[in-house]
Amino acid sequence: MTDETTRAPLHPRTAYRWWQPIVTRWSDNDAYGHVNNAIYYHWFDTAVNAWLIAQGLLDVERGDPIGLVVETRCRYARPLAYPEPVEIGLAVERLGRSSVTYRLGAFATGEADPAAQALFTHVYVDRPTRRPVPLPDAWRERLETLQTGL
Repeated sequence: MTDETTRAPLHPRTAYRWWQPIVTRWSDNDAYGHVNNAIYYHWFDTAVNAWLIAQGLLDVERGDPIGLVVETRCRYARPLAYPEPVEIGLAVERLGRSSVTYRLGAFATGEADPAAQALFTHVYVDRPTRRPVPLPDAWRERLETLQTGL
């Protein structure tokens, strides 16, 4: 990771195209009184899969292709804590032949700037062989609606 990557400003609320509300839980907080870093990854995975299901693209039991997570990273700007309501913003950072890198922001409800921002990459594979396959045109069209041009 380069200094430019780690020091670049986080994207504001306006840089996201779809939203997933999250209800924080008592058990999300750690001994330091804030949401544990690992919990954010649950939220990000939930948001991506909720969008895919809402678009009719993900059938968990029988769907093909399936997305395998190959990379994630997250930057934290400020803590969140139970019982604070959270919204996860979703956008597409990069759309490849068989992969998608999603950008996700964790926002306190109504805040303009994220408490955390992540990149989350799926490679889409054939279910039986687990080999990469090109994204179907219908998928690509829907994913393009999440691109922001940033």
